[in-house]
Amino acid sequence: MLSDTTRRGVLAGAFAAGIGGLTLTGARELLEQFAPLSGRTWNAADRTLPETVESPYGEATLSVDDHGVPHVEADDESAAYFAVGYVQGFDRLFQLDLQRRVMRGQLSEIVGESTADDDEFHVRMDFAGAAEATWESVAETPAGRLVEAYVDGVNAAIENEPLPLEFELLGYEPREWTPVDSILMEKQISWDLTGDFGELRRALVADRLGEDISETLYPERMDHDTPILRDAVDADRLESGGGDGSVGENGSGDGGAGDENGGDTAVSSEEDDTRDASESVGAELTGWLSRFESPTGVGSNSWVVSGEHTTSGTPIVAYDPHLTLMTPPLWYEQHIETPEHSVRGATFPGVPFVIAGANESGTWSFTNVGADVLDCYRYEIHDDGERYRYDDEWREFDLEEHELVVAGAENRSIIVRKTVHGPVLEREEQTVGVAWTGHTATRTTEAMYEFGRSDGLDDLLESTRKFDLPTQNLVYADADGRTLYYATGKLPVRTVDGDEVSGNRIFDGSAGEGEWEGFTPFGESSWDGFVPFEEKPHAIDPDVLATANQRVVDDPEHYVGVAYASPYRGGRLYDRLDDAVENGEATDHDFHRDLQRDTRDGRADQLVPELLETLEGRGDSADRVEDAAETLADWDRRMDRDGEGALVFARWMDHFRRLTVEPQFEDADLDDSYYPGDWEIATLSADSDLYADRSRAETMVDALEVALDEIDDEGWEVYGDWNTTRAIEHPFSVEAPFLDYDEQPLDGSRATVNNYRVGIAVGSSWRMVVELGGEATAILPGGNSGDYFSAHYGDQFERWIDNDQKPMDLTTDGDVTVSFTEGSS
Repeated sequence: MLSDTTRRGVLAGAFAAGIGGLTLTGARELLEQFAPLSGRTWNAADRTLPETVESPYGEATLSVDDHGVPHVEADDESAAYFAVGYVQGFDRLFQLDLQRRVMRGQLSEIVGESTADDDEFHVRMDFAGAAEATWESVAETPAGRLVEAYVDGVNAAIENEPLPLEFELLGYEPREWTPVDSILMEKQISWDLTGDFGELRRALVADRLGEDISETLYPERMDHDTPILRDAVDADRLESGGGDGSVGENGSGDGGAGDENGGDTAVSSEEDDTRDASESVGAELTGWLSRFESPTGVGSNSWVVSGEHTTSGTPIVAYDPHLTLMTPPLWYEQHIETPEHSVRGATFPGVPFVIAGANESGTWSFTNVGADVLDCYRYEIHDDGERYRYDDEWREFDLEEHELVVAGAENRSIIVRKTVHGPVLEREEQTVGVAWTGHTATRTTEAMYEFGRSDGLDDLLESTRKFDLPTQNLVYADADGRTLYYATGKLPVRTVDGDEVSGNRIFDGSAGEGEWEGFTPFGESSWDGFVPFEEKPHAIDPDVLATANQRVVDDPEHYVGVAYASPYRGGRLYDRLDDAVENGEATDHDFHRDLQRDTRDGRADQLVPELLETLEGRGDSADRVEDAAETLADWDRRMDRDGEGALVFARWMDHFRRLTVEPQFEDADLDDSYYPGDWEIATLSADSDLYADRSRAETMVDALEVALDEIDDEGWEVYGDWNTTRAIEHPFSVEAPFLDYDEQPLDGSRATVNNYRVGIAVGSSWRMVVELGGEATAILPGGNSGDYFSAHYGDQFERWIDNDQKPMDLTTDGDVTVSFTEGSS
């Protein structure tokens, strides 16, 4: 993932959480390398799929429907996935190559100095080494042979077809695609959803602002009553019994600094220990690493209702993952038909198998758990810099020299260091060791392949055991009326002096604190010291269940994690679903698509009454303040694009949060990346030290004045004047804006079910509503093709804005576009 501070310019994202971009300077440096818009460049305008393609795997057919979705049919799975690779390589080749370069730390090779720091991070984390370890494990499985067929298909497209426009503009050709590259794409989405250095940031905040403020702004637990597994969720559970031979998980927390996420679990060590940890790691290193964390506010919605509450009597699953919005979209829709399975849904370019979708037997979706699967370690390092203390002895670091190629500048030589726990990250002579569950061989590739072939709930449960990473809230329903929720992924157990502890701290790596038993970085893990499958949070046959990245359960058996979202979306989902159930309403597709469009903002329910009461008590309010108060009083608290109240509230909320914390944070040299979430601000006591110099009421009024000044200066009249799609960009948006979709006003906020965060281009990156054996619909925020000259480059964009979903059938009436015939490609 590229750093958030260099997000704008090139590549606005890749896998489920988005990977950022470049600085404007970096983008201009890249555009200066463009070949003139003549000659070879215009070859890209004539790209069309051929009528026939030779395949070493045998016959297959490819039909492309009216929405650009490929439908692949073959008698042999390998032949089918060769065709999938071919069409993905045709439609999204530049996206594949740029994602690969980011994760391998090879972007500077084509961009130059502006991305060298980003590349250094990815090289030091050695995501490529983790992908190689995973491929060694996957290669001999049934999924492995299909990955190889897919890879051959991508390479056949590279060899046979004209390159997309971006390659012609940049004047370079992609290298051969490899199986490790496809695994690397899975590592990327896993990192985007679970990469979190929160313990470093919290230690720094506690050091500079004190434990009291730190615990207030980043509470261990937000006080709300809408976890995923509520008391009202009536469901069965698997019996405990050491399913994968692992142990323990304890405690709970709500978290994530900034934007929509609530405060992470507070550091549970003494203040002196926290200060020592902060000083030993350092602000410079912490600030650098914070650029590469999971994008703030990344989340998703999913829910399931049983057949008891649907008009058809069959369960319905609704899903919309809130990930990076970009041009072309993050997701790619496809349909594969073989004698073994018929599966349709969305995947990430570079990944052969459907990730979220449906087959004849069931439908599945994933939202982020927010589990803690990354730990940080400090070490005693020898004066010679070549050894670290561990287990009462000096050990040499595992060393690997890496040359970082930088276009137009001197190459960098990087010495990658690793300990028994994993990579060592370094900046300004400060170091921290990292353990991340993605740094070992994982089996998620096998799980996703098996999901597509699964035949009902019991079958899918067995495959879920292999879903090692990322940690996700799996929501499922099948054609027999069964429903399921499961928290997937490996959950580590940490101990200090024999006692199980939470992972929200910096561990003493030299003393062996918090180590994960059975974890082998860059090898194959036994997972002995991890939570057993049966003991992970789950519900078998729940009647109604909704996930929105909120706390999983009030009193978990084991520690899960820290980075849970504020409960606004989860609370609203349960309110709407509970009302339907209590009123005896049988829901249908229209109900669930309407719920996906819901724009009621829970922050307004919390704060607008307080703001209005504060304004009532002021007799000296200016006319425009009185007008704003009247607008807010009449507002229905929905973040609709044509709303005046929504505009006033949105701008006031951002300024209120900033004015609350900015004075003390600025004095402590902490930028807005350390700001707490909206829930913490909404529930902050008026007696807080943060209001010592300016009362909460005064802060509210000042924030309104600033917001109204901003609205007047910008000439905004309604919410959609500010809340637009402008942040949804193509990698070359800066110098080639014609590649972007047309800017449109948009509904939703960071706290609404219909989710959109204009500042960071995060929102509903794919929507689907599926009833097995009945209606299934979906929509992308753009088009299925990444080819600017294709009719399917942005043909779904305006329909996505209104959630006007198209059919997602397991059939197609389209004519055959490509015939794959036996032969060498």
